[in-house]
Amino acid sequence: MKLIGSALTVLLTAAAFPVAGEVFEFTGTAKQDGNVLYQEDHRVEGTCSEGVFAPVDHQVSYRNPEGGDEFASKSLSYNNSAFRPRVEFRQPRFGEALTVTYPQEQALSIVWQEPAGGTREFTVPFDQRLVVDSGFDYFVRANWEQVQQGESVEFRFLAPTRGEHYGFVLEPATPVKVNAEVTVQIRPTSLVLRFLVDPIVLGYSSDGALTDYLGLTNIRQDAESNHIAHIRYQVARFPDCELTR
Repeated sequence: MKLIGSALTVLLTAAAFPVAGEVFEFTGTAKQDGNVLYQEDHRVEGTCSEGVFAPVDHQVSYRNPEGGDEFASKSLSYNNSAFRPRVEFRQPRFGEALTVTYPQEQALSIVWQEPAGGTREFTVPFDQRLVVDSGFDYFVRANWEQVQQGESVEFRFLAPTRGEHYGFVLEPATPVKVNAEVTVQIRPTSLVLRFLVDPIVLGYSSDGALTDYLGLTNIRQDAESNHIAHIRYQVARFPDCELTR
């Protein structure tokens, strides 16, 4: 009886904590007007918390379609929040580097090495509505049920090279531009920004895996502008727990 009781105690204790060592891997192919621009390799290490995948560390390698050599990289750490990762992005061929850190509880820090050669630094106050970089993917999953029911969810999205965040809304979208089981879009709430920024259209599988991204990317076309592309994703490895509920 003592052995059974001890084993039960161990099992209950283990169940109270996230299971470590889960890996989620997927790749993306970015196209513009039918031409392949680049490829993305994603590896996300995380945990299973209450049966749902929670990211911890995310590495992205951007590669040329011919030869497969890496031309840019991104590292994200989700220690503080799945919606607001720490970001380190480098694009050496343009001399660009960008970091987003959280030295204060309600203020983030941005250091941007511009393609032109200068460095700009920002301190940006924020609240719990803020979403940063790839945190949008987990924000969609966190609001999966609401969007599936046709609801809209407002949030703030960081524009790091401007040192500011803006109002956006996550909402259902018609599957016209992407062929996916679930289609949503992210668009600005400001009328002025709507004229300047097109909505980002996202496609998901029914189990919550990102399948499509259509919109402005973080990869440069030249020193003045970034590519607008349709990125199609394929999962190479799922974690041993659900992506969403």
